[in-house]
Amino acid sequence: MKNNTPVSFEFFAAKTPEGREKLKVTCAELDKFSPEFYSVTYGAGGSTRDTTKDIVLDIKANGYESAPHLSVGGDTQSEVIDLVQSYKDAGITKLVALRGDLPSGIGGTKQLVHANELVALIREHSGDHFEINVAAYPEIHPEAESYSKDIFWLGEKFNAGADRAITQYFYNPEAYFRYIEHCAQAGIDKPIIPGIMPLTNYHNLVRFSDNCGADIPRWLRWQLKERSDNTEDLISYGTEVVTKLCEDLLAGGAPGLHFYTMNQWQISDTLCRNLGLPTEAG
Repeated sequence: MKNNTPVSFEFFAAKTPEGREKLKVTCAELDKFSPEFYSVTYGAGGSTRDTTKDIVLDIKANGYESAPHLSVGGDTQSEVIDLVQSYKDAGITKLVALRGDLPSGIGGTKQLVHANELVALIREHSGDHFEINVAAYPEIHPEAESYSKDIFWLGEKFNAGADRAITQYFYNPEAYFRYIEHCAQAGIDKPIIPGIMPLTNYHNLVRFSDNCGADIPRWLRWQLKERSDNTEDLISYGTEVVTKLCEDLLAGGAPGLHFYTMNQWQISDTLCRNLGLPTEAG
């Protein structure tokens, strides 16, 4: 069954010429699903600032919508303003504004502290030019003071001028639906898009999840571990699990899907086809 779910795809900032060429192929392959944009990550502390910018401008030059990530990191306000202005001048209309991770040793007074301050700074200097996406955490940010305080800070990002949020990945749809309910109770009525991480590598997933606080349900962790030495079996099973997750999210009213591609197009392509998303050819 066909559906018209809005989708977007996320890349990390490839640093090698081979990686950049691979991204061009990935964009071309996934463009059949008419994504709203391709976003490109920024790296901890702005470590990939120039690489991110180059990739974003390449994506734009090839006729696709691109959305650079911006993070507070170690950048000064003037550096952020200059970067935002360069994106505006290049015709970029979408941004992903994040607090990001501060590099070790950073704790001075020049840096913005919260993502809502970054959103406010962008709005102050760019008006309504950009659609601003921010981060949301259905299972709550690992550094959050409390569940309610984390939702409060999401509300502050919207109050500062954000248009919508993209969540950290998760595998329990109820965590998302409860989060949406609590956000609504807190007066948040902007779209909150589920972030979807394909299941392709058990050990990488465990490492990522332990670092960012994403929960892998115990049943899923054991199923993936059992298949960890058989890549084909793990990917087949993982695709089935993530397809069901997406189906449940869309059936429950999720306003779109944002796929963390890890710069690979094949699994995201399969997931979109499993969901019946229309292609340009079909």
